[in-house]
Amino acid sequence: MAMNDDANNNVNNGEDLKTCVVLGGRGLIGRSLVTRLLKLDNWIVRVADSDSSIQLDELDDDSPLSQALASGRASYFHVDVRNKAEVIRAIEGAVVVFYADTLDSCTHDFYSSYTIIVQGARNVVNACQECKVKQLIYNSPADIVFEIGRDIKEGDESLPCVGKFGSMLTDLKAQAEAMVLLANDIDGLSTCAIRSSNVFGPGDKQLVPLLVHMAKSGWSKFIVGTGKNVCEFTYVENVAHANVCAEEALSSRMVSVSGKVFFITNLEPIKFSDFVSAVLNGLGYQRPVITLPAVVIKYLIFLVNLMRLKMDSTSVNRVLELSSCTRTLNCSSAQKYIGYSTVVSLQEGITLTVESFSHIAQDSITKYGDFAEQSKANKLLGNGKAADILLWRDEKKSFNCFLSLVLFYYWFFLCGRTFISSLSKLLLLIIVSLSLYGRLPSTVSGVTVPRVPSSYFEISEASMRNTFSAIGYMWNSGCHLVESLAQGEDWNAFIMIVALLYSFKLIASHSLILATGIALILAFNVFFIYEQYEEEIDGAVTSLLIHTRKAGGWLLMNLPSPMVSLLPGRGTSSEKPSYTFKTE
Repeated sequence: MAMNDDANNNVNNGEDLKTCVVLGGRGLIGRSLVTRLLKLDNWIVRVADSDSSIQLDELDDDSPLSQALASGRASYFHVDVRNKAEVIRAIEGAVVVFYADTLDSCTHDFYSSYTIIVQGARNVVNACQECKVKQLIYNSPADIVFEIGRDIKEGDESLPCVGKFGSMLTDLKAQAEAMVLLANDIDGLSTCAIRSSNVFGPGDKQLVPLLVHMAKSGWSKFIVGTGKNVCEFTYVENVAHANVCAEEALSSRMVSVSGKVFFITNLEPIKFSDFVSAVLNGLGYQRPVITLPAVVIKYLIFLVNLMRLKMDSTSVNRVLELSSCTRTLNCSSAQKYIGYSTVVSLQEGITLTVESFSHIAQDSITKYGDFAEQSKANKLLGNGKAADILLWRDEKKSFNCFLSLVLFYYWFFLCGRTFISSLSKLLLLIIVSLSLYGRLPSTVSGVTVPRVPSSYFEISEASMRNTFSAIGYMWNSGCHLVESLAQGEDWNAFIMIVALLYSFKLIASHSLILATGIALILAFNVFFIYEQYEEEIDGAVTSLLIHTRKAGGWLLMNLPSPMVSLLPGRGTSSEKPSYTFKTE
């Protein structure tokens, strides 16, 4: 325990103040709740958290907590909720316990998470009953009623907890909440639960950092689905205010509050894409601009996971769920029974949050936006227009190009016509369209019709020279390759070409049209993914090459001598040569 002197002895008018404990007082909700309670001037606040102590140098000298610690109105207790004795020491003599978020202390290990969330809640309930605490207010996420892939519109507290939770932590939180509610009206303890939806604000370690991480990885540029799905977000000060309202209602012994749950939001439903755009624009990152079906994003995530790249799939799946489902909640019960109302609007909350994360904005230059140092994918594609399109430098241009290629693919391969017939109809369509466009008047309904200049259809001499130079370079490169194969000098090139030709034969013998469609989709995905995870992919390929060389060395060492002598450059020596393979 640090700075845990009895605050009652250090406050002259202590008998006019009530003592409360904020468990998880250094978490997102806990910090805001502590500040709000201290500003009310009628509370002695005990801040309890798993951190060993409060770092005073992290607090502003004029902050309410810093002043309260100096005056004795606030004290700090180091509490591990898995240790019941520590919980009792912190809450003994308190009137109310606010159980805020301990989620930041949890790992993805099931045992650790279970002992902190579920066993911890059991210890808190038992300690409150033993210490004769009057009220216990538990904070849980609204996610416990959200079923994966299911829309919820104006959902109220009658919604049951889902059978399949979105994450392990949500499941455990639901168990802890049920335990707190079952303890209501036992040994004089009144309980209730605050279910807040997508809490954000200064000090957020989950939602905003996740969006920034997605922006740096290039995923935030996509709008999943139609982009019209609506979500509820809650600024953290409103959650703190809801906790205070719930305490006042429980103190009045209201039957409609005791043992109940209440949804808390900012009362301003917003499109998920609009919320993400507001946050990322404020931080200087690129907002979502490309609309893609959810199945495409799921395919990309599956592809990345299949390649065993470093990506927090849990976080990505959470964003995918938020961006593809509509989930709005009805907070009328909270407004009616505990007197809840927002104290900070959604727009103001976003502004305050963005300002608090200015250190991220200053250092943030997204990977796909910084091309001072060219990536390997860019060099591989020739550093030209093709690279800009396939690497999504200009999203609108890349998407238009992709859409055009898809239309061409449909026109030539899926319409059931021959290639010549499709080409002739396409040329006829272009000629008719240009002829009709040329006959349009200069203005139509007051709108000026731009004319297509004749230079638009001309090819410059420089472009033709570059085109033929590229063709000549490719021809000469092919001739050198054929010459090298004919002389038997490059066995690696021979094996590679044989493998490619055999693969093409297999593909053509089954379905060349299907293979072309798959290649079209992969072309706009593979290079982009490779640029984002260049180091991880290169590491995997290097590891594969090392193991392949080791296997080849082992195979050569175990070949019979007559077979070894037949290999190029091995001579006719009857001894097995010694091979050394570098692994760096």
